[in-house]
Amino acid sequence: MSDAIDELIQEIASKNGMAVSRDDPILVLHTINARLLEDSARAQQVMLDSFKEELESITHRWGGDAKEKAERILNAALTASRETMAKAMQESAKATAEAVTAEVDTALRRVRSQLQDVKRIAVFNIVAGVMAFAAAGIVLFASLSL
Repeated sequence: MSDAIDELIQEIASKNGMAVSRDDPILVLHTINARLLEDSARAQQVMLDSFKEELESITHRWGGDAKEKAERILNAALTASRETMAKAMQESAKATAEAVTAEVDTALRRVRSQLQDVKRIAVFNIVAGVMAFAAAGIVLFASLSL
């Protein structure tokens, strides 16, 4: 500090043409100002460090909040997509079941129609057989009666 004071004394002497001693009030004021500046700089550095820590804490907290919100949004999206897929699968299964039922009903109608045709043909065959049997019986009865 003594070097700084010596430099200041020389600067005052060279610029102003005045000689000041170490106990001059101007030098005392300069020393007080220098001390106040140092104290102020230290206090500001402490406040700056505190502010930096607070900002880091807030940033960390915001990062955690953002991550938590992103996870909630992702989970909600996954749940919604699962529900949508389940609903789509149910609708697809229902549509498939209805299509299969319609095809089976159509096939059964065709089978019933053909079955009725077969029954009619069988009845006609039985009637024809009975008629042929009756005709054979009449022919046999007529040939025996003669």
